[in-house]
Amino acid sequence: MTTGVRRRMGVEERRQQLIGVALDLFSRRSPDEVSIDEIAAAAGISRPLVYHYFPGKLSLYEAALKRAAEDLASRFVEPHEGPLGSRLLRVMRRFFDFVDDHGPGFSALMRGGPAVGSSATNALIDSVRQAAYDQILSHLGVDRPPARLELIVRSWISLAESTALIWLDGRRIPRAELEVQLVHDFAALAAVSAAHDEEMSVLLRAMLKDEPGEGPFGDLVVRLIALAS
Repeated sequence: MTTGVRRRMGVEERRQQLIGVALDLFSRRSPDEVSIDEIAAAAGISRPLVYHYFPGKLSLYEAALKRAAEDLASRFVEPHEGPLGSRLLRVMRRFFDFVDDHGPGFSALMRGGPAVGSSATNALIDSVRQAAYDQILSHLGVDRPPARLELIVRSWISLAESTALIWLDGRRIPRAELEVQLVHDFAALAAVSAAHDEEMSVLLRAMLKDEPGEGPFGDLVVRLIALAS
């Protein structure tokens, strides 16, 4: 038999609930369009109580962003098993899962949202990019990357961000095609760099050594040969 009495949440439990509610609302609409009143109503508490846990919307947004940033960074973690092309494709699928689930919030963050420009927000964005960078280097087996490789990996991460933003604006290209295309883009960037630098050439040969013909990198080679014939 239930008494109908609600259990009182502790401070941290309530904070985490509000962060989760805010993230859910931000995933459907831009944070600029979500009010504290809406967050309070969705959480089942009063507006003043929201301010008891967070001084303002900006602080709540930054807390929600921190959780989202940790989630996004985790999408780049992949076991070091199997061909590199297949690993990158799985990473891109998880990346687009996140973008799909948090579209308006992701777009607002990258294009300019309520907390963009603050040191806390910039640090979180940079931490995600650095986590992605570190993960890619680990898959390449490189601890101290040469300048050209650093340029390739950081450029590719920026390309993935901009591709996701363009896809969100109308979703005119099938998501699965973009996931494969981004893996192809990584290989193409590496190949162009290898054509200009012997150190990159050695890295590219190692990268492609165990790639199967039916994998993403092999698929790119087949497509390029077809174009040239």
